[in-house]
Amino acid sequence: MEKKREAQKSKDFIRQIIDRDLDTGKYGGRVHTRFPPEPNGYLHIGHATTICLNFSIAQEYGGLCNLRFDDTNPTKESEEYVRAIQEDVRWLGFDWGDRMYFASDYFEKLYEYAMELIKRGKAYVCDLSAEEIRQYRGTLTEPGRESPYRNRSVEENLRLFQEMRQGKYRDGEKVLRAKIDMASPNLNMRDPVIYRIMHVPHYRTGEKWCIYPMYDYTHCMSDSFEGITHSLCTLEFENHRPLYDWFLDELELYHPQQIEFARKNLSYTVMSKRKLGILVEKKIVRGWDDPRMPTIAGLRRRGYTPESIRMFSEKVGVSKRENTVEYALLEHCLREDLNKRAKRVMGVLRPLRVVITNYPEDKEEWLEAINNPEDPSSGVREIPFSRELYIEQSDFMEDPPKKFFRLAPGREVRLRYGYYITCQEVVKDEAGNIQEVRCTYDPQTRGGDSPDGRKVKGTLHWVSARHAVFAEVRLYEHLFIKENPEEEEDFLSAVNPDSLVVLKSCPLEPSLSEAKLGEYYQFERLGYFVLDPDSTENGLVFNRTATLRDTWAKLQKQAKGRNTKKSSKL
Repeated sequence: MEKKREAQKSKDFIRQIIDRDLDTGKYGGRVHTRFPPEPNGYLHIGHATTICLNFSIAQEYGGLCNLRFDDTNPTKESEEYVRAIQEDVRWLGFDWGDRMYFASDYFEKLYEYAMELIKRGKAYVCDLSAEEIRQYRGTLTEPGRESPYRNRSVEENLRLFQEMRQGKYRDGEKVLRAKIDMASPNLNMRDPVIYRIMHVPHYRTGEKWCIYPMYDYTHCMSDSFEGITHSLCTLEFENHRPLYDWFLDELELYHPQQIEFARKNLSYTVMSKRKLGILVEKKIVRGWDDPRMPTIAGLRRRGYTPESIRMFSEKVGVSKRENTVEYALLEHCLREDLNKRAKRVMGVLRPLRVVITNYPEDKEEWLEAINNPEDPSSGVREIPFSRELYIEQSDFMEDPPKKFFRLAPGREVRLRYGYYITCQEVVKDEAGNIQEVRCTYDPQTRGGDSPDGRKVKGTLHWVSARHAVFAEVRLYEHLFIKENPEEEEDFLSAVNPDSLVVLKSCPLEPSLSEAKLGEYYQFERLGYFVLDPDSTENGLVFNRTATLRDTWAKLQKQAKGRNTKKSSKL
């Protein structure tokens, strides 16, 4: 019993609620969740955590999870978004089976239940404009005023609502409202609108409907129709829960339980679909799948793995208080995953030519390199070595500071998997710019070790100039320079002008000529990279997914060290 209580404490509050419901036999021991996106844009990392929560809970408890599209606003929805959302959910590793639904599937049923509310005296047709409804609604400290149309007869309301459906009125001329309580302390209960008139074709139902139900009405009804047990919503719907309950109670329908949890914001980004849409419309990014976007499509294109996003979702967990999660944690989860699976290769981003003067001009060798030291089953590959190589410009300094351990005049360094080389000469152009570095090599140090036991502190990655394949490499940074751009008066003022740096003609080892979409690579010492869909047979394009530096892990290690010191003083 004690172990059971301890296990219960370690669970988040949602799972604790579900456990209690299972213990009491509520819902007959079933667990049935749903993910209900609006198909009005691409999903982002916030939606990903919600997807993981709903589908994972269903899996853990041997239950079911539906995919339902809340498509009640035809002005913003499209089939494109429906397809994109399905792709995102599948890519994350979840399957809804045969349980994909659309709120538009229920339009007729929703209409019939609205008619039933009218018959029960719980709904009425109102002629107030949207602005007048807001004025009549009151404030948090003042009660609302009843609409002059609130006491229409049931017969008149039925006729008017039917005429609304038949298209006899203009957009905004009439609405159907629930008749609840204009003095309620909860503004959502002050006769909310249930239906509005919109003479707009729907992407699925065409011109069949010119009235569309509101979200608060559609949401609870759809949950009820589908037999959902636990309706998990973000915290902004907490004040809407009494309305959720009211509709189902008044209509005496099966009643799921709505549970709210706090949404997670991500530093250095925006999570509003509207603001993300502005970035696309103003061409600040290249589209919804731009690798700088927090959309699932953008993260996928940048090189994030489904496993890393699921790991991130698990680590951030669920809570009742909204907070901002460090982007560094998302990158940490990515590195944790890619470190185990990414193939190690060598590439040079900003090349400097190195000529090994005592290496024969017509000679080449193939050196053995490890594909992934974290995965012994990944095997080895051969990389070519020749007289002329490329190294990073940053790996050479003509007049280095004291703690610079890379290549410099008269200094010896190790080439990864290759030889020791020593810089003998620097060649410059007329303007004094370094064009190449001339070195000698020690043929006794093949493989990176010296038979006489001498040690060098610097090890450089490199690419054989004769064998190199050349690619465009795109380096991505945070899209915003401010940690919380949502707080800015104009969030666009916080856009990072250097969020994308494009490097042309970067030499890479020849194995990358056969790189494929969906494969992950670690360019040694540089970071993790993936092939971009822009690649063609005539030109490779790689995206840098993340650097090797793990800021989150470093911060956690420092925090752990501080806690250890505090404990030792106690």
